[in-house]
Amino acid sequence: MSETRKWTPKDDDVNEDEEEEDSQQYMSQKDAILFAINVSTTMLAPQELDDGDEGKKKGSTPASAVLTALQCAYGVLQSRIISNPNDMMGILLFGTEATKFDTGGGGGGYDHCYLLLDLDIPDAEGIKGLKNIIEDPQESEPLLKPAKEQVSMANVLFAVNQIFTTKAANFQSRRLFIVTDEDDPHSTDKALKNSSITRARDLYDLGVRIDPFFIYNPAKGGFDSSKFYDDIVYRSHTDEEDDPQAAVSGRMRLKQMVSSIKSKSMPKRALFTNKLELGPGLVIGVKGYLLFKRQEKARSHYVYTSGEKAQMVKGVTTRLAEETAKVVDKAEIRKAYKFGGEQISFTPEEMKAMRNFGEPIIRVIGFKPASTLRFDMNVKPANFIYPDETGYVGSTRVFAALHATLVRDEKVGIAWCIPRKNAAPQIVAILPSVEELGDDGVQLTPPGFFLIHLPFADDVRQNPENKLVRAPAPLIDRMRAVVKQLHMPRGYVPDKYSNPSLQWHYRILQAIALDEDMPAQPTDTTLPKYKLIDKHAGTYCREWGVELEKFAGNLATPAARTSAAKRSTLVKGEGVPRKKVKGEDRGEGDEVMATWRSGGVGRLTVAKLRAWLEGKGLDTSGRKVDLVARVERTLGG
Repeated sequence: MSETRKWTPKDDDVNEDEEEEDSQQYMSQKDAILFAINVSTTMLAPQELDDGDEGKKKGSTPASAVLTALQCAYGVLQSRIISNPNDMMGILLFGTEATKFDTGGGGGGYDHCYLLLDLDIPDAEGIKGLKNIIEDPQESEPLLKPAKEQVSMANVLFAVNQIFTTKAANFQSRRLFIVTDEDDPHSTDKALKNSSITRARDLYDLGVRIDPFFIYNPAKGGFDSSKFYDDIVYRSHTDEEDDPQAAVSGRMRLKQMVSSIKSKSMPKRALFTNKLELGPGLVIGVKGYLLFKRQEKARSHYVYTSGEKAQMVKGVTTRLAEETAKVVDKAEIRKAYKFGGEQISFTPEEMKAMRNFGEPIIRVIGFKPASTLRFDMNVKPANFIYPDETGYVGSTRVFAALHATLVRDEKVGIAWCIPRKNAAPQIVAILPSVEELGDDGVQLTPPGFFLIHLPFADDVRQNPENKLVRAPAPLIDRMRAVVKQLHMPRGYVPDKYSNPSLQWHYRILQAIALDEDMPAQPTDTTLPKYKLIDKHAGTYCREWGVELEKFAGNLATPAARTSAAKRSTLVKGEGVPRKKVKGEDRGEGDEVMATWRSGGVGRLTVAKLRAWLEGKGLDTSGRKVDLVARVERTLGG
């Protein structure tokens, strides 16, 4: 039987019921982000970069805070259209002379609010339009004209409320980023101030989180959030990174804004929901997550590019009989396995029954000391489970008690795990993780359990023998000096280093989607900074190299010494074995050979085994079991 695949452009107006249901269920897991940027005279004024800013270039024209914020939004659009393609993003300019606000109810009542980019899934046309506004002053000038009168923040927040309720009603995560340098917009009108506070409370009741980016303006004597925004933005003790006094001085830097937004945009979605059975009748609810996983290139859709514009396509598979080319229906297909030279077929019901190992569950079957769990037992990324009170009330308390007990007794649980329906069962180790906090109070490692998938016997293979060679103390001391010079004050943060292969892949996709020029070569941020390393540790590295040369002869591995011993038995210049002197091996060779043929190498003494191995130039270390195995392996070919 053969298969033929047909690709047809997908009609956007036709939505299948299953796809619509999946879309609605998945909608609540997406993010909706709206930028609200203040367009005022001071925000439009060019501002110099701070001293020491990495983005500063000689001869570069200073940009305004508004353009910087638009550049930030553009960068986030590019990032999220790849990493989170189903998230929604929008841009609202307030304080503009022009008014444009249409979410279905017209623009009335929202004076001086300009909806530059409606809250929706980013597309190529919207990103290209935003890029033109940033790069072309002729397009940005008509839009970025500040209004002569003060804009009402109550109106702005009400407009934001209208956007979120209309466009992202079912979204669980909704965030508003306010970019402004005006710390007291309603200093003379208390009624407007109270109205703004009420609108902000409505947003929080709706589930919208407000993240401000306050611009420090020296002309106004700085930014004092206590005048107005402390009543608008509700802070917790963990929001220290949003403190306006600690944020930036002068112009809001693009790099900081993008980094801050990306750091809050990591998806936290459950991989599965399951039950943890501690004993007969004792069950609690848990949710499973995947905290660490290698990110790879993934194709989500096929695209038809031969038409006037690129279109999404839907694939259709047709199965044909190999001999007659007749179309085969799904009901005619049987699945079979080869056994004993015959095809053993099964019905779909039988296949389903064979794959069914029971309902999804994590069943604890015992406990072991934590020391028995080795690092090499990680055969696949470990899952992380956390208590879930949805189905079983009191799960958090039981989960916490089990966690505290395992941490105190230094033990791990062993469990039978079926994470999802129709998944293959797996034996897992339940390893408790202890909560770790950074110097700034930010959680680095959450408390919970890691499910480490243990290997079966077929998954484990014996490591090859390798005699450890330890470097001498003087060489270690030289290397210690090198390491001290290359010490990173803040430690190694993997999140700051992007995968160059993935970034190159995304850059090519971006160039195709936005009709840009193809990039010449990829940017690899993982390459070492050779000049900086040579400046700080070059002298120590060269001294280490000199020290290594002194000890190089004594650091030869057993394999190298074996090769040298074999080469020494050859007559120089003739390439033939050196003739042994009679009695040189004291008879051990004949005795070992005879004993091996009779299958009794294990009866020989350790001294005879070592003498024979030494005569062959092989390693003589280890116990008698190792020596016997080495002799049998050598004689066995």
